Amino acid sequence: QVKLVESGGGLVQPGGSLRLSCAASGSIFTIDRMCWYRQALGKQRELVARISTNGGGTDYADSVKGRFTISRDNAKNTIYLQMNSLAPEDTAVYYCVFAGVRDYWGQGTQVTVSS
Repeated sequence: QVKLVESGGGLVQPGGSLRLSCAASGSIFTIDRMCWYRQALGKQRELVARISTNGGGTDYADSVKGRFTISRDNAKNTIYLQMNSLAPEDTAVYYCVFAGVRDYWGQGTQVTVSS
């Protein structure tokens, strides 16, 4: 069983930055990728970024390329999402997911971009 705890969300002005964290506890040996998803009110869930456990390759949604960076700290079993140049359309609940044989989801953290 893997438990994920997210932190770092909040209210930020347009153009600002936030860093989300997702710390995992439990056995993650069957995990092969770690992801951030988001879901805005009234919209479908969207894959924002992912990073593989093997080699650390990353992928990003077109909407966040060049602004968001996913990273990991293997020693801490933690992933991060650095979000820069935030815009109102980035407002959503952000979820971390550790995926593999089965998927584990965090509880979600609200990010609100507003002046």
